[in-house]
Amino acid sequence: MARAQRMLLWQVWERMLEIEFVDRSVALAGKAFVSFFPLVIVVAAFMPASIRTSIFSTITNRLGVRGEALTTAKQAFASSDDVRRATGYLGLLLTFFFASSFTTALQRVYLKAWRRPDGGKAGAYTRGPAWLVVILAYLALLGGLRGLFADGPFFVVFLVISLAVTTSMWWFTAWFLLRGEVRWRVLAPSGLITGVAVSGYAVAAAFWMPDVVTRNEAQFGFFGVALALVTWFSGLATCILVGACAGPVLAEDRGPVGAFIRGGGDAGVLIEGAPAALAGPERELRLRDAFTPIAEP
Repeated sequence: MARAQRMLLWQVWERMLEIEFVDRSVALAGKAFVSFFPLVIVVAAFMPASIRTSIFSTITNRLGVRGEALTTAKQAFASSDDVRRATGYLGLLLTFFFASSFTTALQRVYLKAWRRPDGGKAGAYTRGPAWLVVILAYLALLGGLRGLFADGPFFVVFLVISLAVTTSMWWFTAWFLLRGEVRWRVLAPSGLITGVAVSGYAVAAAFWMPDVVTRNEAQFGFFGVALALVTWFSGLATCILVGACAGPVLAEDRGPVGAFIRGGGDAGVLIEGAPAALAGPERELRLRDAFTPIAEP
């Protein structure tokens, strides 16, 4: 049993090498910082004050932002009138499509991890903005739950509900970005692993992120805060990559683990009529493959 577990872990590592996880994580982090993060600020400016507060609460707690950096973040969210005037509704719409560069990069991670072929242009311009709406709703919901349960004896309740909501969100993300071609049940491990990894990372960030932000800000000013945020996003991207790669490895396992996930030894991974998976790499992968330029799946 221990040997089988080691083999599965090694297969997950190989799948991460296959998707060039270092380059992918850096690309995701960069696009999250320059497109997704500004989108949250802009969209929040058009939301009611209560929802804007919930989104702000989720972001700052997940980032572990404290002190002067927290004050700066509050100012960005508090100046909603200025943001609305500068952006306008047309600018809001364009911001959504600009931020789709992040969702496109995220979708490529899942498609490559599951070795899915190119699905053409169907839904290419709507799937990204639709997922952004879901993630914004998730941030608002999590912030609202934090306001209800995060204080006092109900904190444990908040942690359990938060983990369940986060897992569900990443479970849906995997299914949605894989164009519904992979069976819903099969994607449960990917959602659970990603949810646990992301939640654990957010808890850990509350301890180390404030010090990183403070030191960077003292040394580089606002640019230092930006570097700290990119560092945080890079770690988050790695958590997502681990979940994305573990999902197909566990689901395709020919042993009892895979049989349980698929709901039977003979059950398939894909829905009926979905295109067959692409072939894996023909050569043995090495660590340097994680640093090769990103290749389109």
